[in-house]
Amino acid sequence: MIRVKTFGEPLEPFRARKELDDLDTRVNAFIRENGIKKVISVSDSTTHEDGGTIGLIRVLVYEE
Repeated sequence: MIRVKTFGEPLEPFRARKELDDLDTRVNAFIRENGIKKVISVSDSTTHEDGGTIGLIRVLVYEE
């Protein structure tokens, strides 16, 4: 069965690198803790209603 999981992370000025590393850690922990063997896709997008960047959404598509 194909599943989709989203992860969100707020972005603060001058801290984006640390926030991306934290997000990577959370996603990798999810994969490890759930025994996921096949990742189909990982994609990132930014969020804000006026087009500015205030947050990051990472979408993980995987197979159970």
